Amino acid sequence: MSYAGDVAPEEAYAALAADEDAVLVDVRTSAEWSYVGLPDLSELGKKVVCVEWQRYPDGAVNGDFVEQLRDAGLPDGAPLYFLCRSGVRSVAAAEAATGAGLEPAYNVLDGFEGPHDERGRRTVAGWKNSGLPWRQG
Repeated sequence: MSYAGDVAPEEAYAALAADEDAVLVDVRTSAEWSYVGLPDLSELGKKVVCVEWQRYPDGAVNGDFVEQLRDAGLPDGAPLYFLCRSGVRSVAAAEAATGAGLEPAYNVLDGFEGPHDERGRRTVAGWKNSGLPWRQG
């Protein structure tokens, strides 16, 4: 594994609450942030850092990803928790951050929405389905 590890959404939220420097980085697309929703860290006095791993609408990997992370003003050595829809893009983002010296970098398992259920809906896991705070629109 070329990043610090995988954590469940509940573990990520607890770490964000316990460490004032810890940062949640949502690597989904701008469309997902707008139409699906975002984690809500207002109870922790924090905001989610949003940096697309893949650009919308063409899906091309964001060649400026690391630069945009650095431009976000992350505290040196802050634990970074990467979140996507299902926990796949966030692995690539955590690996890229680690490779650039932005660490420790963690992947949030199952992402914001989690995998599909038997009916093809994302209702079984992930940040949103774990009862963690989030908002839509």
